[in-house]
Amino acid sequence: MDLVTLLLIALGLSLDSFAVSLANGLSIKKLNAWLIFKSSANLAIFQGIMPVLGYYLAIGFQHIIQDYDHWIAFILLALIGSKMIYESIYQKESIKKKGIQLSRLRLVGQGISTSIDALAIGISFAFLEIEIITPAIIIFAVTFVASLIGIQIGKYYGNKLGKKMEFLGGIILIGIGIKILIEHLYFQ
Repeated sequence: MDLVTLLLIALGLSLDSFAVSLANGLSIKKLNAWLIFKSSANLAIFQGIMPVLGYYLAIGFQHIIQDYDHWIAFILLALIGSKMIYESIYQKESIKKKGIQLSRLRLVGQGISTSIDALAIGISFAFLEIEIITPAIIIFAVTFVASLIGIQIGKYYGNKLGKKMEFLGGIILIGIGIKILIEHLYFQ
């Protein structure tokens, strides 16, 4: 898989974390450099680990469904992207809470909830026989940067961009799924 596609996948996956970081920037009263780093690193670590977990969970099934792997990758990406688009449009706005704390439980919950999509990407990579370490590192790095940017924007501009970024992430993931399907159907 080429670097541009990997970066687009990482960008698509990082937009959930970006949206969460926007919310953190809004809701944490005493936001300091340590909390910004801790929140961003947490989201990036989960986003980096989940594709690896998905990859190794799926690697055992690869030989069974090799003839259909491109369809599975397309369906997973389309479902994930559609879910992100749906949630960006229809999910109820949470009530804005002032002064929340970034507890370990909150950090883990945010990390897991934003990285389920990355688990599915890891499964797709296993089916497509794409080496996982480089994509996981790229996903980690892009998510870390996106989260840092998101939390800073949240501090200053509010949560108006959150849903738009989630929508854009869904479009990107669906587009990549279509690209994978076309490549396997017409160029192999």
